Amino acid sequence: MIALLDYGAGNLRSVEKALRFVGGDVELVQSPDGMKDASAVVLPGVGAFDDCVNAMQRQELLAAVREFVTTGRPFLGICVGYQAMFERSDEFDSRAAGLGLFTGSVVRFPDDQGLKIPQIGWNQIEIVQPECPIFHGVENGSYVYFVHSFYPQPEDDSIAACRTTYGVEFASAIWRDNVYATQFHPEKSQKIGLMILDNFVNLARG
Repeated sequence: MIALLDYGAGNLRSVEKALRFVGGDVELVQSPDGMKDASAVVLPGVGAFDDCVNAMQRQELLAAVREFVTTGRPFLGICVGYQAMFERSDEFDSRAAGLGLFTGSVVRFPDDQGLKIPQIGWNQIEIVQPECPIFHGVENGSYVYFVHSFYPQPEDDSIAACRTTYGVEFASAIWRDNVYATQFHPEKSQKIGLMILDNFVNLARG
């Protein structure tokens, strides 16, 4: 069973539908108890960093996620669910502490690059860790779908699995051990996104 964390994220159903489409056995989970027997966990997200982290704190999911990660079972963060893995965010002068699974901050795209912020639409990924399991079979340069104004800046560059350029280059996906995350939305990225989710479901099956 894949536990899909339900803390009120707006894109929850689209992630659930995509995971089921590729054969995942998915359950919506709102409390730590629902994660105990899960073979994998997915943390989705749209909206603000603080909203995500504070909602998870109210549902006692922050500590539960940290504990789950130590079990070695696969964990996937999507969009704000990716950003929440870091220590803090600059969004709205955030004071909320993230999960702290990785060191680094979440920052806004620069205003002096002539960029349309947020980045909304299709952009390419440069796969810098082709051995990353969730990118098995995905071609370098594939297009995926983004909706975001902020992005993480990991202190450890080695965790970047993919990079994308939008005015600046940023880590559009990361990987370390059993933890995976994407700034883009695989559930909205059509064939490529479904391939990524299928790879994750296969990891959950062991």
